[in-house]
Formats: sequence, structure tokens, C-alpha cells
Amino acid sequence: MQRTEKYFEQDAFRTECEGVILAAEPDEKTGGGRIALDGTVFYPEGGGQPADRGTLTLPDGTVLRVLDVHEQAGVIWHTVDALPAAAAPGAAVAGCIDWDWRFDKMQQHTGEHILSGILHQMFGAENVGFHVGTEAVRMDTSVPISPEGLRQAELAANRIVWQDVPVLISYPTREELAALVYRSKKEIEGQVRIVTIPGADVCACCGTHTRTTGQVGQIKILASENYKGGVRLSVVCGARALAAAQAMRARQAEIGALLSAKADQTAVAVHRVYDEYTALKFTHFGLCSQLFDALAQLTAPDADAIRTLPGLDPDGLHRLAVRLTEATTGLCAALTPTEKGTGYCLARRDGDVRALTKALNAALNGRGGGKPGICQGSCAATPEQVERFLKENNKL
Repeated sequence: MQRTEKYFEQDAFRTECEGVILAAEPDEKTGGGRIALDGTVFYPEGGGQPADRGTLTLPDGTVLRVLDVHEQAGVIWHTVDALPAAAAPGAAVAGCIDWDWRFDKMQQHTGEHILSGILHQMFGAENVGFHVGTEAVRMDTSVPISPEGLRQAELAANRIVWQDVPVLISYPTREELAALVYRSKKEIEGQVRIVTIPGADVCACCGTHTRTTGQVGQIKILASENYKGGVRLSVVCGARALAAAQAMRARQAEIGALLSAKADQTAVAVHRVYDEYTALKFTHFGLCSQLFDALAQLTAPDADAIRTLPGLDPDGLHRLAVRLTEATTGLCAALTPTEKGTGYCLARRDGDVRALTKALNAALNGRGGGKPGICQGSCAATPEQVERFLKENNKL
């Protein structure tokens, strides 16, 4: 089968094309199929860039939705949602890509080139992983980079955007390529397509890119984390960067309203609230300790002690159960109501509560466990139901 002509490599801004079906293969599982064309504007998934979406229209007006695009041995196959009889080899089709989808990927991909080139210049970092995701671009570097280094690289990358330099596509000869210094993740056979962004990057790439760096709009690093000896970056460009900034501003406004703080004072207000929270938590810890002591003092030395207190967290449940075991050799249980039922902590001094915990979980749809002397978990029952079960089964 003849190879598909790639119109997107000649002009990434071309959105439509006329083509002829080379082959059509049905997919019995989906009711659709896949179509190979002699030429296409649809970019196939590859190099970290997702495939284009769009439509193929048959001569009778039937519109097929293109859901995915892949290349095999130089032939580009379009996965479609339906495959009528009219979609047969030799038939003409009109292709049209989803431009908003394509331009978003062009912005992300070109921004990745710029940032990767800058990171390589500044830190010798290789881009060892790249994927344009639904929400952000994931980039993996070969070397660690400090937060300050990333800040400087982000600024340098955006300076390239502001300069609005052209994004150049070239197809060098073997001799020209041998003398060229460029980035590439793998050895490439045959003709190599080089993408050059003056001042930023020279890279072998088959993807789609903006005409100039200014069309990228903005490059913003949202997050970074240490990953396999380097860093993994979450990056957004263009419209995604604007949306991220707008969402960030909305969150800041909401926080400011809750804390009665101006936009530039939210961090100060959060620190103040955190300090107040820490002080209250310390006070709460002390009051709970006093309450646990009082409950323990009211417990007979050999009696069971089943106590229900609202608002206890797992640590509070554990502390209460342990305190009760210091007062009695009987079964000790700390319970607290939750949205889904009851949180519990069972304990017995010099005893084993694992069998009782297992029975409790089985009877009241619970989950949890622990050591012989103390087990903790939760169940889908009220504290009253749990207490009743424990009193009836405390000999387990």
C-alpha cells in the first residue's frame, strides 16, 4: 500500500483536505473501523503528542467521526465511529480536523521545545520523557534542577516567547545533519525533520508546531518533583496557562474572602490561622487527656469499659482505649460516630482482641485490625449497635 502524504508536516495550520480511501477495515467490536487515506491533515499519535480529532465526510454527505489516528509503516490509519459500505477503497473523502484541539497541542508541543532547549542550555538536561496530557504536559529531565533553577529557566523560556521568533522547519542532507548539533531521543533512519527555534532549541521532531513562538502565549511550570535522578515537570502553555492563572486567581479570591485578607496578604492570613489552629489543637489534646483520665478513674479494675465520645480522630480513639486499659483488665472500647458509621478502637490489657475485631467487622460491615492487645478500624453501624455487639460477644 502506498504511503500517506502528511499535509500537516507541510502546513500545521491546514485544517482540511480532500483524499482517497486506500483501505478500510471494519471493527466488529465497536461497529466502526479504520480508514487509510492517500493524504491527510490528521496528525497520528506519536512523539508524546496525541492524535488529532475531527471528521471524514463521504460524497453522499455521511459524516464519520475520527476518534484516533495512528501510523503503521508509513500509512496513516483513521479510527472512525462508523464504517458504511460507501467508505470503500477508491472513494473520495473530505477531512477536517478539530482546530481547537490541534492548536492546543501545537501550543503545548512548541512550548515544550522551548523549555526543553533552555533546560539543556542552562543545565545540560536531556528531555527523557514527554507527553501532552489532557490537563498538562509531563516532562522528565535527566538531571536534578533546583526550584530556583526552574524559575530562571521558566523566565528564559518566556523571553523566547516574547521575542516572537519564527519556528523553522528544515530537512537537512546527511552531510548537513552530520555537522548539526541537535536534540534527539533516538537514532533516526531516513530523512530527518529538524525544528529550530532561534535562541532556544534545535531538535529532531515530526510533530506540529506554531509558526512563531509568540503564538505559544505563555509557558508556566505548575509543579515539579524528583523523579528517577532528575525532575518531573508539569507544564502548561498558551490557553492552558491562562486557564491555570484564572483558576489560581479564583482560588486566591475565595481564600481571601474566607480569611478577610487582601490578595497580597493571603499567605500571611493563612499563617495566622495555622498558628491559631495549632494552639487550639494543643489545647484540645490537653482537654482530651483530662477527659480520658476522668473516664478511666470511673472504671472498675475488672469491668468492661465501652465509651462513646463524638469528634474523636483515630489518634484520639487510640489514646482513649490505651488509657482505659490502664484502669481495667476488662474489654476496653473507644467509639466515635462518623458520617459512614462508627470509628472504633478495641483493647485489652494482657489479652487478644483480634478475634473480636474480626467478628465485629464481619457482623457490622467493618474493616480494620491491629496487634493482639489493640485493634482499630471502622464499621457501617451506629455506636449503639457496636456497643451492643461488644457486650454480647466480649468473650471472643
